[in-house]
Amino acid sequence: MGKSNLKSNIRRGRTCVYNCNYHIVFSTKYRQKVLTPEVEDFLKRVMVESGIEKGFEVAMVEVGEQDHVYILVSAHPKIAPSYIVKMVKGISTRKLFLKFPELKKKLWKGHLWNPSYYIETIGSNSEDVIRKYLENQKRK
Repeated sequence: MGKSNLKSNIRRGRTCVYNCNYHIVFSTKYRQKVLTPEVEDFLKRVMVESGIEKGFEVAMVEVGEQDHVYILVSAHPKIAPSYIVKMVKGISTRKLFLKFPELKKKLWKGHLWNPSYYIETIGSNSEDVIRKYLENQKRK
């Protein structure tokens, strides 16, 4: 994914100046290893596009062990982190199932993602550490 630098993403809203960044991790349902390289490439594009469509920036996406996803997101403080996760998971599920219908057969009841997720806020000082960690998740 593009090397967007969240540190330089200090933005101005109508009533605030902000730099809100999140590190989010979630896995496929039952940890099924369905995120093949072809699916991964499409997934990355879909996640970036869904962010643009919904008003936040998906700065980086990495897939680990074909069963979980790490993303870096930057958003206005009015956008709830839970909304970001809901949009990224929901839009990616719909688009992946349309493009790769065989995924539905590998997953029970058509659920791509586990309903839970991990999220943490990222200060500008820790962004480089998180970015290096995510880059190291590439096909270990």
